[in-house]
Amino acid sequence: MGFSLSGFQFEMGLSDNDEFSDWWKWVHDSNNIRTGLVSGDKPENGVAYWDLYETYNGAAKELGANALRLGIEWTRLFPQSAPEVHTDVIEDRGDIIKVDVTEEALQKMDKLANQKAVEHYKKIFWDVKNRGMTLIINVYHWPLPVFLHDPILSRESGLDTKKNGWLNHETIIEFVKYAAYVAWKFNDVGDQFSIMNEPNVVFGNGFINVKSGFPPAYPSLEAGNLSKKHIIEAIGRSYDEMKKYTSKPVGLIYANADFVPRSEEDRAAVEMALYNERYSFFDSLRSGDMRWVKVVNDASIFGERSSEKRDDLKGKLDWIGVNYYTRHVIKKTENGYTTLKGYGHNAVAGMPSKDGREVSDFGWEVYPEGIYNILKQYHERYHLPMIVTENGIADSLDKLRPRYLVSHIRQVERALNDGIDVRGYLHWSLLDNYEWTSGFGFKFGLLGVDLKTKKIEMRPSALIYKRITENKGIPDDLEWMTN
Repeated sequence: MGFSLSGFQFEMGLSDNDEFSDWWKWVHDSNNIRTGLVSGDKPENGVAYWDLYETYNGAAKELGANALRLGIEWTRLFPQSAPEVHTDVIEDRGDIIKVDVTEEALQKMDKLANQKAVEHYKKIFWDVKNRGMTLIINVYHWPLPVFLHDPILSRESGLDTKKNGWLNHETIIEFVKYAAYVAWKFNDVGDQFSIMNEPNVVFGNGFINVKSGFPPAYPSLEAGNLSKKHIIEAIGRSYDEMKKYTSKPVGLIYANADFVPRSEEDRAAVEMALYNERYSFFDSLRSGDMRWVKVVNDASIFGERSSEKRDDLKGKLDWIGVNYYTRHVIKKTENGYTTLKGYGHNAVAGMPSKDGREVSDFGWEVYPEGIYNILKQYHERYHLPMIVTENGIADSLDKLRPRYLVSHIRQVERALNDGIDVRGYLHWSLLDNYEWTSGFGFKFGLLGVDLKTKKIEMRPSALIYKRITENKGIPDDLEWMTN
């Protein structure tokens, strides 16, 4: 058991602001702030994990954690572009089937890297290891270098710019170089690696669910699908190159909702939703089944085509990271399915869901059985080891979190008892964080942090967590909270 933390959401707050990413530019943009697309809160006022990691790692250990998942920020290591570092790239009719990152290329990248940041990350990581905790290093948690993605320019140009992020092949190539560098440079300290955290949020919120406020907030189903295709290629090619330089497990972390039919007649719609939202992505990286990419081939605005069977993408994951917060309730429609309001992610903060369940400050329904369902589904389809890499609740009063914590961990225990290969549970999160476009308003931490003084404020749920880690499971006196 342990915790997950990302870079952009936790690192800043005292020194060494990370100012070269698309997210930095996005949340500081005056028009975004004026229109309410972003909160106006600034990440440079955060909890300062970059400076206070020893205090926070020590607090995690005190609560009984034996593992941390930490992110690396691309723009800390490489604030500027490194196109002069050559890699041989093989393309087949628009598909990138190889990006060869050699030892020589990595040596050149090392000379371009911000060595101060490299060494600081090593200090952070070794502090985790020296406290006896397992370290999972996540390569990418959403921010892109602004030299690859200028989200304001991308939006204002109608995506017609070379700096359009995951719509551009250059981003794939540069990402693979960066991912290979991380494996090469941090292999000695990392116990395992994740290539990406929640890639489906990147293309889903950036181009489809644009009211979320994620960059570039440009509504285009075609752009979302092309971005999805490029991200899958980046993962496949990164896996190949990372495995040259590490024998450690290399996996992928994905955002999951449990898809629940509103009635029996909606079960076929749930299967459609599962394929579209989850299996199409993983089938691409497990069996090379890219049949879903027909939507890219049929699109007219980008003119890129792709093969629907990709042997070069087979078997590119060693493990799956399962992020879970709540469910979607699905109802069939004439053309497919819809997600109903009043349940899951679409409930209303401060009011019970339509099923009478409790709802978080974010408007997310508490639905603990969903985490078991997802673990079971992944296990039966892919037979890969899994880690619950995020699970938590926005709850400023810490009123719902104790029961949320106990009931969800009980469902993970249920999965283990059923022979499902779950290797760990990481809570989101140890500390309150910068919640992207929502800023500091939503509190996910077992530990609160005063943003001015950086003083830790322990919440009662932290003691619940500690009781669970001490007992290596739900103790008898907490059983009443499991339902």
